[in-house]
Amino acid sequence: MPKLKVMLVDDHAVVRMGFKLLLQACDDIEVVAEADSGEAVCQASETVAADVIVMDIAMPGMGGIEAIKRLTAKDSQVRILALSAHEDISHPMRALQAGAMGYLSKRSAPEALIDAIRALAKGQRYVDAQIAQRIALRAISGDKNPVEKLSAREFEVFAQLARGQSVAQISDTLNLSGSTVGTHLYNIKQKLGLSNQAEMTLLALRHGLIHVTD
Repeated sequence: MPKLKVMLVDDHAVVRMGFKLLLQACDDIEVVAEADSGEAVCQASETVAADVIVMDIAMPGMGGIEAIKRLTAKDSQVRILALSAHEDISHPMRALQAGAMGYLSKRSAPEALIDAIRALAKGQRYVDAQIAQRIALRAISGDKNPVEKLSAREFEVFAQLARGQSVAQISDTLNLSGSTVGTHLYNIKQKLGLSNQAEMTLLALRHGLIHVTD
């Protein structure tokens, strides 16, 4: 039987190598391509036919969520497994809303990555059990992260701002005009009751949206 073709997308070469070594040990999985950014995977997808794309969503530049949106806009059948080390549930919810078929924490057991890839290849969804439980508990309790007030695009701009990106850099990364980014920035401040970029970073850190190493 033909092997499942997988593309690995992560800005850390060591992480990609670890995933590649893990998957190469599987008789039914083959890593056919790698990319180190959202921009790179969008370009590679034009020539590489992968059954499943395994993608970190917290990458510099475009980032994984924007890449997911662009890939699914071009091909609604693309199967993307989103990965993240973040502990919040905003990232998995945004990734799934953007079009990812699965979400897995990087802290999951190695076997979970293999199971997730096989599930997605069959057209099935796969969400990390702990994250799925936390999403369900959040829905039951009714508690909300204030960042959930943001639209999908506002969330992307917020995440970039929280990591210290300038309006000009975000404009270039997300292919938006400076005035559009400025409008999003204004709306973000209004919705979250924030006055500057430093407060955005603190809020993002408090809710686990970014880490000090991001």
